[in-house]
Amino acid sequence: MSDPASYTVGWICAVTTEYVAAQECLDKEHQRLATQDANDNNIYTLGSIGAHNVVIACLPHWNYGQVNAANVARDMLRAFPNVRFGLMVGIGGGVPTKQDLRLGDIVVSSLNYENGAVFQYNFGQTVQDKAFRATGYLDAPPLLLQTAVQELKVSYRRRSNKIDNTIKAILDRNPRLRGEYRRPDPATDRLYKSTVVHKGASHESCLEVCGEEKADLIVRTPRSEYEDNPKVHLIASADKLMKDAVIRDRLAEEKGVLCFKMEAGGLMNHFRCLVIRGICDYADSHKNEEWQGYAAMAAAVYAKDLLGIIVTTKVAAERKLGDLLSEVDDNLRAVHTLASETRHTVRELKIDIHLEKIRNWLKPPDPSRNFNNARTLHHENTGQWFLDSEAYLKWKTPYVKGAKDCNSFLWLNGIPGCGKTILSSSVVADLEQNAVL
Repeated sequence: MSDPASYTVGWICAVTTEYVAAQECLDKEHQRLATQDANDNNIYTLGSIGAHNVVIACLPHWNYGQVNAANVARDMLRAFPNVRFGLMVGIGGGVPTKQDLRLGDIVVSSLNYENGAVFQYNFGQTVQDKAFRATGYLDAPPLLLQTAVQELKVSYRRRSNKIDNTIKAILDRNPRLRGEYRRPDPATDRLYKSTVVHKGASHESCLEVCGEEKADLIVRTPRSEYEDNPKVHLIASADKLMKDAVIRDRLAEEKGVLCFKMEAGGLMNHFRCLVIRGICDYADSHKNEEWQGYAAMAAAVYAKDLLGIIVTTKVAAERKLGDLLSEVDDNLRAVHTLASETRHTVRELKIDIHLEKIRNWLKPPDPSRNFNNARTLHHENTGQWFLDSEAYLKWKTPYVKGAKDCNSFLWLNGIPGCGKTILSSSVVADLEQNAVL
């Protein structure tokens, strides 16, 4: 029985074609798990490549996209607690405008310091001439994988890659796969100009409905004897399905994107991995199913070569992805708790402010406020008739002269709103002017 704790590399595929290619690249296949959590919907293929034990899982049939990819990764990390890094390996649509990219080539999500490893934009599928909007960039692959990518790049440059030879060896070993996974005739690698849209239904052959008019095609010279074929390109990938050649070229120009595939966005920030894509079409309306098998096998062979140069002790030194996932869950819970406490505090504060407003509205008015307003706002000579009256002058004169036996008081009375406060303010101002107050 296979021990889940002995597997350190997680490999995820999106479709059956990719899953077959991944299994064929195992040096040795192990027994399946004898037991599995009832809530884990994955089915795992276990095996080894070199010294590495690898667990492979595929998205459920016709359940593609970021959310399903994230669910597969999460269940894998719970079932295999010692996985240190992941590989997302499969097929994708290529962007041939910035580099000499052909069908069957491989694009690896190497880190781009401006755009990250995977560029994220928000429409799941873009159809010809519809707009897109960028939303962000996803996390970079682990440094261990970035270093291995660089080392493999140097090895390929010095000695050429042997990807095509490895694929031929796999198909010699399992000839029943030749029809789907061998390299197609190069003549079927047709690159239409971005303004040429597929004229028929998606399942209809481009050769039949779009033709091979030179005015519609971009003609490219065959690769030379000393060029790798397939080539490996290290550049940013995008995380959505693309079928619009115009927007494809715009993203290539502005963001350096060289490949499109939707599942990567569901993995990169929670399942730190390297995205490896074999190019099966040109991310336009001209779908080319002939190249899917070979492209999937080419990507899987690249992943096999990459694992071949990574030392197991380096893998053991990496943090477990399950621990990182637990930290993410803990941080999310902490954020939710803080948000809940903040909402509660704000709610209480709003209630206190509301009650204070009610209290202020219900309490008696402050008489001094009316009096002070009357002093500052009344018109000139307001109440002068009273200040000149005999009664007021008779009452005020002793105070003005400083008489010691002054003990009388001035009483103003009247109904509400008749002007007592205004008149009182005039009296106070007069007494202050005469230095009585």
